[in-house]
Amino acid sequence: MPDIIKLLPDSVANQIAAGEVIQRPASVVKELMENSVDAAGKYIRVIIKDSGSSLVQVIDDGTGMSETDCRLSFERHATSKINTAEDLFAISTKGFRGEALASIAAVAMVEIKSCLRESEIGTTVKINGSKVELQEPASCPPGTNIAVKNLFYNVPARRKFLKTPATEMRHIINEFHKIVLAHPDIRFSMHHNEKELFNLPVANMRQRIMAVFGKNMNQNLINIDTVTSLVKISGFIGKPEHARKTFGEQFFFINNRYMRHPYLHKAVMEAYDNILPPEAIPSYFIFLHADPATIDVNIHPTKTEVKFENERMIWQILHASVRESLGKFNIVPSLDFDNEGIIDIPPPGKEPAGIPRIDIDSDYNPFRDEDNYKDLKRDFERKRDSNLSGWDRLYAGLDTPESKSIIPEREYDDKTHPAASMGFEKMFQVKSKYIICSVKSGLMIIDQKRAHERILYEKFIEALQSDSVVAQKSLFPKTLELDQADLALLSEIEEEIKNCGFDVRYLGNNTISINSQPSASMNEDPVEMLEIILEEYKSTEKEPGESNREKIAACMSRAAAVPYGRTLDIAEIRELVDKLFQCANPNYTPSGKAIISIITLEELEKRLR
Repeated sequence: MPDIIKLLPDSVANQIAAGEVIQRPASVVKELMENSVDAAGKYIRVIIKDSGSSLVQVIDDGTGMSETDCRLSFERHATSKINTAEDLFAISTKGFRGEALASIAAVAMVEIKSCLRESEIGTTVKINGSKVELQEPASCPPGTNIAVKNLFYNVPARRKFLKTPATEMRHIINEFHKIVLAHPDIRFSMHHNEKELFNLPVANMRQRIMAVFGKNMNQNLINIDTVTSLVKISGFIGKPEHARKTFGEQFFFINNRYMRHPYLHKAVMEAYDNILPPEAIPSYFIFLHADPATIDVNIHPTKTEVKFENERMIWQILHASVRESLGKFNIVPSLDFDNEGIIDIPPPGKEPAGIPRIDIDSDYNPFRDEDNYKDLKRDFERKRDSNLSGWDRLYAGLDTPESKSIIPEREYDDKTHPAASMGFEKMFQVKSKYIICSVKSGLMIIDQKRAHERILYEKFIEALQSDSVVAQKSLFPKTLELDQADLALLSEIEEEIKNCGFDVRYLGNNTISINSQPSASMNEDPVEMLEIILEEYKSTEKEPGESNREKIAACMSRAAAVPYGRTLDIAEIRELVDKLFQCANPNYTPSGKAIISIITLEELEKRLR
């Protein structure tokens, strides 16, 4: 049998590696910006065209590269940042694997110009699909200028699966945020289709956060600063009252490298326990500094996942640090051990203050005028007798005492109420969350929020198809400041949410006004609604076969649905149940969660045996 195992060509191997490292245009932005930071650039410019699919260009004034380094940098595993395996345990740079440029060059057209600071002549290299087409001397300023054009041009299947331009641009901005926040000592700028999105001068950390997320962030930030032998923690956390319904302002950095860490995120959230509004997420910009030998950043190709040697201890330190900062600002109660239990005792030799005395004139009679007194007494007796007579009419039309319901019997008329005709005669709310109905087979339990989601979802789908939604105009429009990523997302779904009843106007400086919202919404805060819509759209993937309209309708329905904890009166309960059973699919929410559960009589009997 002939040999069947063979080495893959470098071009194919690089394309396979590119699938792990370069997932979308944002990945290119991340890798190139990190290289510019490692090259000690003091001014880094990012130029984007067509959300990165046509051009991603990064220009820096760093150390630059020699002619040999320019060519060698595009070979796999060629790097200047580590030499031995031991170096992996003392990494202080962003990149170190030597895969990024090789992966980018395998799936794009790349042109690089670079010049050493002490040189007068630089080098130009052009590579298309891993093939070097040109290498020659060039006149260029010190630093590196690298342009990546037509990403995935030779891998059409990958290019076809890129998301909409607005979505891809949002991912680019997110990656930009992660790097500029970690390096406030570097000047950054970003242009998209010749429009300036960011121009960030050198600043301190608070100023950089304000420059990225808006000046309103300044009043939201609480300083956090803790030093231990294991880790140093610094940065800022957000005040609970400014917490939003959306992710996007939550950042962890380890040794100035962005990281994702759900376990440490839980430490922060538990520190805010019982002081956050429901489903709200606080902002935080937390920087951890630890010995590189105690962390491992080499567990994922994108280097965003980090493993700590003493993870549990760091969790406890972070949790305590956040609690301490909140306590300093009197946001959470703190114990005062110096004054706890002290009783105020009067000084010796002094009598305690006595109870104040009130003089009362027992002979005072407000009805000294006898005639007036008789008239008042007669009027009082007449009204008293009138109230005592006919008292039984108060209970006319109500059930007998044996009945547990306080609903008038006429409400149960099959001809007058749809819910009653279906057998749902007696309904009540439990814990402001569930609706309980008596049915022939037992007890029906309805989740009020999920039921309203289903109702609104079908209503919004119909509105998106017919453009016939009813909007509720705001007398005083609410304003909301968004970051660039959320603005890009809003522009992507603006037409659809407008068809559902949202009227959004752009005021400049990343600020919008909300002039109307869907009239069917039971969420009275349009700002909160819009935040939930943006977060739901970001965090949920499309179901197989689901259109963009259906996804937006699902996000809108979750944002506008009646929240848990809202007490409904009997009329609202009946209306909710009626509309639920008029839906095409009353049993499940758009995301597939159960709305209805029935406890049968047999189950009840088993429980009571």
